[in-house]
Amino acid sequence: MAKVELKKPVVDEIAAAVKDAQSVVLVDYRGLTVEQDTQLRKQLREAGITYKVYKNTMMNFAFKGTDYEALAPYLAGPSAVAISTEDATAPARVLCKFAKTAEALEVKGGMVEGIAYDAKGIAEIAKIPSREELLSKLLGSIQSPITNFARVMNQLAEKGGASGAEEPAKAEETPVEAAPVEEAAPAEAEAAPAEEAPAAE
Repeated sequence: MAKVELKKPVVDEIAAAVKDAQSVVLVDYRGLTVEQDTQLRKQLREAGITYKVYKNTMMNFAFKGTDYEALAPYLAGPSAVAISTEDATAPARVLCKFAKTAEALEVKGGMVEGIAYDAKGIAEIAKIPSREELLSKLLGSIQSPITNFARVMNQLAEKGGASGAEEPAKAEETPVEAAPVEEAAPAEAEAAPAEEAPAAE
């Protein structure tokens, strides 16, 4: 009875941690050096991820009767759990990236937004950009057309200034070319009556 009472606070702690979690990822940390473990914890902490080592039995108790019970098959051997309540892809992204340089770290599986994934599934989720990256790309795509539009308008304004300088010269040339046409018309009108006069006699 005393053992069960001792376990309860730990089980309650795990249950509370995963209650509002966006994602939970389980890893086998055996083989990590102290330096690697320290670095991993630092990276996870900076990403707002809770990382802790628990006994599998404690996690089994905490997960029982919840959606996280689907993670029971992965609770074999030493296990550590990474939990995020804000960014659903963060634990997978940080852990999988770290595992590339620390081969001893093994991603077992996890649950992301209520769906259980094996190690391969978590690796695929790790490829999804962070929310900050997505927002940055979105902002960039919005700003790009505005920047291009402004550049085009500047170019048109510069060309407009140059063509505007040429317009007065063209305006001056037009009356000079039209003048002979206007003078020729009266001359022809006067000549016509002079030729018709003898025919009347």
